[in-house]
Amino acid sequence: MGGLMSRLSSSSPDSGKGRSKSSSVQVSHGFHLVEGKSGHDMEDYLVAEYKKRRNHILGLFAIFDGHLGDRVPSYLKQHLFDNILDEPSFWTDPATAIKNAYRSTDNFILEKSMQLGPGGSTAVTAIVIDGKDLWVANIGDSRAVVCERGSANQITVDHEPHTERKRIEEQGGFVTLLPGDVPRVNGQLAVARAFGDQSLKAHLTSEPDIRHVPIDSTIEFVILASDGLWKVGSLSMKSLSVLSA
Repeated sequence: MGGLMSRLSSSSPDSGKGRSKSSSVQVSHGFHLVEGKSGHDMEDYLVAEYKKRRNHILGLFAIFDGHLGDRVPSYLKQHLFDNILDEPSFWTDPATAIKNAYRSTDNFILEKSMQLGPGGSTAVTAIVIDGKDLWVANIGDSRAVVCERGSANQITVDHEPHTERKRIEEQGGFVTLLPGDVPRVNGQLAVARAFGDQSLKAHLTSEPDIRHVPIDSTIEFVILASDGLWKVGSLSMKSLSVLSA
């Protein structure tokens, strides 16, 4: 992974690196965006930044993989972390704050669908607090993988239609699996959880899976990436963010 970090040192507008400046545990990161071969404009957005709140240093990292347009992932890039940090319970109960912010953000996107369009976005977010605690949340199929003691461990859940068929059908939807295709909600969307997607929302959810990972010397790095890396392969990779302590 050091090789990837060094390659990012001469960064284009779609790649870069950085480092926290004032926490007891230094956190560095690198990111890269590559447009895939899907035939439409880039719909991925990422966040990689550090903020100081209440004398705490926060590392904020995310991948938003949009579909049917880029307005929803663009909105998430601008607002989701602020919504999380503005939750009253963030400092005492981060998991509840993240869950509430995901829900309220999705509700706003749906209310503003005339402006933000019919599309949606998956998300994987990571918050590093003072270089000591990592909070990861996701909806959809963008993943977070932690390298611990030399072993790679996926810490997010892929929310795929066939694994949530029971819930989708109970909510009046259906899951298709046509030859040569992947499972889809109502024959359309290849994930069971997403922001936006108003026309399918009755059968989708924006409820995130959340993991807390204490950061110690056994944690080497964390990778956040869209499904273009995990499912398609590096040649079609669309977005990647790497964190290391």
